Amino acid sequence: MKSARPRRSARNRGTLAALAFSMLTAPTIAAAQSAIIYGSIGNFDISNDTGLTCHGFQIELDGVTPAQVPYSFSTERYGAPKVLPSANGAIVRWDSPFDSNTQQFPERTLPHTVPWFPGQCYQWNPATYQDSGCEHFGTGVTGNPTRALANWLCEDPANPGTLIPNNPPTAVPMPVYYVQPPVAVNNPPVLVVEVPAPEPAESPELFGDAQWLRVFKVELNHEVQLEQLLADNPGVVPMDPAQLESSYQIIQDEPAAGGNGKRKRHRHQGNIDPTTRAVVRRIETYAYTGQYDPITHEALCADGTCNAPAADEIGDLVSVQMTGANVLPDAVLVTKSGNGNVDSGDKLISCGSKCNQSYNAGTRVTLSAKPGSGSTFLGWTGACIGTAGSCTVTANGPVNVGATFSTPTAGGGGGGGGGGGTTGGTTQFTLSVGRSNPGTVIATPNGVDRALNCGNACSAKFNSGTAVALTATPPAGKQFVSWGGACSGTVNTCTVSVNANLSVQANFSK
Repeated sequence: MKSARPRRSARNRGTLAALAFSMLTAPTIAAAQSAIIYGSIGNFDISNDTGLTCHGFQIELDGVTPAQVPYSFSTERYGAPKVLPSANGAIVRWDSPFDSNTQQFPERTLPHTVPWFPGQCYQWNPATYQDSGCEHFGTGVTGNPTRALANWLCEDPANPGTLIPNNPPTAVPMPVYYVQPPVAVNNPPVLVVEVPAPEPAESPELFGDAQWLRVFKVELNHEVQLEQLLADNPGVVPMDPAQLESSYQIIQDEPAAGGNGKRKRHRHQGNIDPTTRAVVRRIETYAYTGQYDPITHEALCADGTCNAPAADEIGDLVSVQMTGANVLPDAVLVTKSGNGNVDSGDKLISCGSKCNQSYNAGTRVTLSAKPGSGSTFLGWTGACIGTAGSCTVTANGPVNVGATFSTPTAGGGGGGGGGGGTTGGTTQFTLSVGRSNPGTVIATPNGVDRALNCGNACSAKFNSGTAVALTATPPAGKQFVSWGGACSGTVNTCTVSVNANLSVQANFSK
């Protein structure tokens, strides 16, 4: 028999929730540092599973101050949240005002009664949003909360016109990110995310309610913005089976005595590649509908290990969490054009073939330019300047260095290649533009071979040193979100100097 635990039966209706908190850290021992997290962000869609019509939502964060909550998502009916001090930290509160004339709250979220589908909870889908019974929120903090509670805000029946948190709290997991130093000098650092059990036990001697956890992961070579972490944005949020990081596992709060610590939190990790600028995860949780121990409330799975749910042990979707960590690994990244190679004195870079290398922070790296047969070294760009044959840089964050060699024949390139071509003695490079969703990007001036108008032509060649202005224009009803690649920021214009083959990503809302 399954133990009867009616206290959270509403959780078995398919709710959708997701939340991530940011952590801005640098290791205390500089010699061990190999990367920093300079921002983690998360958006969450959450259904109203209270059975009540509610008029807001709040997240209570212990261990942080209001000043450590610098950004939030506000494209929903409640607008920008209030960030308020609390006895133990801060409260992020989205709520409707109260109309004293009508004695009503003008904004409301109905109880969730329909199956969830991507985009249902978003204001830009008016056909489903108004009566969807769910909302889309997002926030991040520049600290590490010690505890987080999320509650819908509903009208106090004893005090009309006042909103109070509905209990029990909504099950919202809180991923925590940190960087683990490399096991050996100049090896890649490791980005770790830990996901604690989202529902606390009713009492210290019991297990909490269990969920099945499944995780998808993708690494990106550009930073992610809060607005990109959407359930209907597969260009950024991983959801393809090929991106599965771990399949179903039980996550469940454990008592201080009687548990083994393996269910209370799940840990995922991976090396940070020198070119990685963001790691994005989609964390799904599903209701556990199998047997519980009638005394301890421990989940008793049919397979004995709780690593593969039986058909009657997995229920509705509980949450989908869209979380990203923007990272800056300490690394040296070399690009080159023309006929030649760049080698490092420690033999870890040989560009030619290996152009990027992780380093511990503060490591000094000497690079030497080696022209190929019939070519000459023309000079450095980026962190190196001048025309001397060697240059020394210090690895603090990603250090970009470019080396330009002459090319003896048009379009040629020996000694490893990988650079631009020449026409009439002028070195040329290719500027390529990608788009996350429909929109146009226009370059000024035109390329030497064509006009870059993406939409139509999304790459063009430019003479070395050309300053190219890019303008991104979204289609009607959409928004420009951010740049990636050789451009950065959220302003829809960007200028790049084409001294190497470059790629730019323009991100538009879906």
